[in-house]
Amino acid sequence: MITLVLLLEEPSAKDLLEGLLPRLLPAGVLFKYLVFEGKQDLENQLARKIRGWRLPDSRFVILRDQDAANCADVKGRLRGRLIGTGCDDVLIRVACREIEAWLLGDWKAVAAAFDKPPLANQARKAIYRDPDILAHPVEELRKFIPEYQKRDGARRIGTLLDLDPSHNSSKSFQVFCAGIRKLVI
Repeated sequence: MITLVLLLEEPSAKDLLEGLLPRLLPAGVLFKYLVFEGKQDLENQLARKIRGWRLPDSRFVILRDQDAANCADVKGRLRGRLIGTGCDDVLIRVACREIEAWLLGDWKAVAAAFDKPPLANQARKAIYRDPDILAHPVEELRKFIPEYQKRDGARRIGTLLDLDPSHNSSKSFQVFCAGIRKLVI
């Protein structure tokens, strides 16, 4: 039985993935979430966590927000931290700019999660056709949902995100889902 070990920058990523992964992957895949207190904590501890992991047939995924950094630099730095762990096949994914861009890629799910059907129309606006380029996706959500909180929003929307890549305009979401599927098949 495969265990997917996800090393995550923050609790809201776990909240989102708990609603998403069971629908994305075949039954029988186990999930373990290692949640860190921000990107520095993740980067500082990830090698030790992977090196110390003893559960057989485990596959590792690192998920981190890009924020204002260069995506290639972030991936390169994370890959560099893995040297000496004995684990070369770790899947590294960077959410462009923030994981909330994945949510903005599926306005239909956002609208359903907050019972605000008109929000689905935001998908037609040019600004949201490529949510990965938005500087602060969470602030975009708060324009329409002032009470939006990261963890609550991730829980609500994560269970509703459409898994069909053509229905989510976030390329980083599509790449994440494809990478996860490939890792366990």
